[in-house]
Amino acid sequence: MPSDGQLAVVTGTSSGIGRAIAQALLEGGWSVTGLDLAPAALNHPRFRAVNVDLANAAATDAAATQLAGASAFVHAAGVLRVGLLGALQAEHAELMWKLHVAAAERLANALLPAMAEMGHGRVVLVGSRVAQGKAGRSQYAATKAALNGMARSWAAEVVGRGVTVNVVSPAATQTAMTEDPARQAAAPVLPPIGRLIRPDEVAALVLFLLSPAAAAITGQDIAICGGASLPR
Repeated sequence: MPSDGQLAVVTGTSSGIGRAIAQALLEGGWSVTGLDLAPAALNHPRFRAVNVDLANAAATDAAATQLAGASAFVHAAGVLRVGLLGALQAEHAELMWKLHVAAAERLANALLPAMAEMGHGRVVLVGSRVAQGKAGRSQYAATKAALNGMARSWAAEVVGRGVTVNVVSPAATQTAMTEDPARQAAAPVLPPIGRLIRPDEVAALVLFLLSPAAAAITGQDIAICGGASLPR
């Protein structure tokens, strides 16, 4: 995938899907600025780590001022909190909304206008198959469903200006999130392929969506489901 030394901003690069995406971009010749609260997990001459709490609005806005020149934005940072009706906790909903939705909005608000002005840009938001709804995941599903609405709206705004905006929605993926003690009572369900999705498989699709070959794909929610969407 030719990158011509372009700069990609990726959130959540300390682990999981975000790290896999950043690694694949670096291998493809991109420069990457990674935004994460955790310490940097990548050591590469074209990788720059920005330590930031993306659930903090002021901190996110401040970080956005350091991202000039980006031609790609991938929002992969995320957390999962589970709960059934009667046991839902408002602070869990607030955290996931701030990290999944508000952070994406703040960063896109800073980055997309400049991309449109340049006449070229790519945005990918990492969603989830759970956005369609799942017992015990209502708060998480709400935030991921919101990403779909934002992506389609942004795509419509910049569709004629060389910028694409898409969502990639994996089924249960083999990351630290699936092993989080906070979800011990709600273990991930294996897709029909018999294993969890791998982070590098998500990264491969994201890289394609960032490439020139994907210029005609915008406003889409693309699933990496391992067959989970086959039953109707």
